[in-house]
Amino acid sequence: RVSVGNALSEPAVHRTATDKEGSVEQVAENVLPAVVSIRVSNGYSVEEGSGSISSDDGNILTNNHVVSSAQQGGEITVLLNDGKEYKADFVAGDGSTDIAVIKLRNASNLPVMSFGNSDELQVGQQVVAIGSPLGLSATVTSGIISALNRPVRASGGEGGESSLIDAVQTDAAINPGNSGGPLFDEKGRVIGITSSIATMGSSSGGEGGSGSIGIGFAIPVKLADKVAKQLIKSGTATHAYLGVKVETGGAEVDGEMRAGAKVVLVEGGSPADKAGLKKDDVIIAIDGKTTSQGSALTGYVRQYSANDKVKLTVIRDSKKQDIDVTLAERKDS
Repeated sequence: RVSVGNALSEPAVHRTATDKEGSVEQVAENVLPAVVSIRVSNGYSVEEGSGSISSDDGNILTNNHVVSSAQQGGEITVLLNDGKEYKADFVAGDGSTDIAVIKLRNASNLPVMSFGNSDELQVGQQVVAIGSPLGLSATVTSGIISALNRPVRASGGEGGESSLIDAVQTDAAINPGNSGGPLFDEKGRVIGITSSIATMGSSSGGEGGSGSIGIGFAIPVKLADKVAKQLIKSGTATHAYLGVKVETGGAEVDGEMRAGAKVVLVEGGSPADKAGLKKDDVIIAIDGKTTSQGSALTGYVRQYSANDKVKLTVIRDSKKQDIDVTLAERKDS
């Protein structure tokens, strides 16, 4: 027979063991000082989100859709984990990748995030998300990486500007307000910027009214860091350009059908045209990374920079070949 007692009358249990290296507890303790809550008020609405301190003088990395209204006169307030509150200014944002940088006023000697390598992530790897879901600042959730290179549409912000990115999918609980907050690996390094959640009524776009259903998406830190550095340096971000219109398709090679990005149009004078890509080519990989659908190729190209050289694996006339392409700067960058 089990004896039922009043838990409130039981003596407190005091923990003396040191947190295990790589535990959620240790990650949270080490990184919480560099995670911030962001509030943007423009007089008739309020946007709330999260961010990461990327420089000791107050640069904050976040989502563009969290802070873009500040360009129209909105006031940005940032709350640090130690309770300090700062006003901040909008530095620059990139709607097509949903990355933005804001800068705290009169800040110095702040704790700073360390960045990991999102190219080395593995499905099943433990991750920790920290942010301000539903306004609850410094909320820690944990889970695993559920999938990599998941093509989702970034929520650009003002004007609805957006584009496909190859996101990190996680089952760590992500809710409205987590936007712009960091996703960490087990060593406390930022490996992604949480950007969107799936809802029952929407596969990927934005943060609908529903709560977390275990399908959240983060912008890989390699892309986020590249864009943020460009925004700080010049106020704008440039993006790689291949010059093809693609759709999901397939082709037969060595007696097997392979899914890929089928080329339906090659733009004259584009990098793809110069490299010899042709209509009806099926691109099945870029630098060895599988592109089993058209949107996957689009998202992969987004991660490169102008003048980067990439190797496309292409099926043409039932034969597989590699085609080297030097990417250019996208014209609307």
